[in-house]
Amino acid sequence: MAEPHRDPTATALARLYDVDLAEDPGDVDLYLALAARTGGPILEIASGSGRIAAPLAEAGYDVTAVDIDPAMLARAEKAFAGADSTVRARLELVEADLVSLSLPGGPRFRLAILALNSILLLATRDRQRGALEAMARHLLPGGVAVVDVWVPSADELARYDGRMSLEYVRTDPETGLLVTKMSAAQHEPATGHVQLTTIYVEGEQGGPARRWVREDRLRLLDVEDLRLLAESAELDVEVLAGDYDLNPVCAHDERIILVARRRDRPALRP
Repeated sequence: MAEPHRDPTATALARLYDVDLAEDPGDVDLYLALAARTGGPILEIASGSGRIAAPLAEAGYDVTAVDIDPAMLARAEKAFAGADSTVRARLELVEADLVSLSLPGGPRFRLAILALNSILLLATRDRQRGALEAMARHLLPGGVAVVDVWVPSADELARYDGRMSLEYVRTDPETGLLVTKMSAAQHEPATGHVQLTTIYVEGEQGGPARRWVREDRLRLLDVEDLRLLAESAELDVEVLAGDYDLNPVCAHDERIILVARRRDRPALRP
């Protein structure tokens, strides 16, 4: 399990990430359905604070959750502290860089998950391909990998000109503090990147406020790019969907769900 984490900025940003996801994106049912198809054990990389790993473990699957951020893993461990001992025994937390990940035991997972846009945080094509290769090398032959990617529209990208905008005002249920989230995005058409600055301001109504800043550089992907990355990682694409019900992806969809199977035979060479 994760060691206690005491970096105040990282701890605050991990907590505020959970405030971001207070409105359920609706993806957990997909992962439960895929787990029912594949069985366990399950690998989740870029697992964050356990939003997906927790319901999978509660459903009876052994889950290895990997994240590079010890503050996120500390929140996952805290969330499981009150769980039934049999559920806690099904969850393993691992602090590691997902791209260079090499877990003991060789390929042993039946399902590997990279959820909710996490692949975009890997700001180069090589690192994005490395994430898919890490999934593939930990899957049993025939095991399934699933990746969820946000795809902004052309109109959205045109608005990413560095202007700050308000995303929400919410109350953090953990602290009771009022949280205001603002962000500024700058699209770089020549490179396909988005530079994202996120500012959280939290405090009591009328009281002193604290500000937390997060900087991310995102590398955007489209359907064909994601397909090619998967194939280069020796994953055979089964589905490219545009929603969590796995309906076929269309031009207007705002995300891509890739479902691919680890190749259990050598690829044919021309």
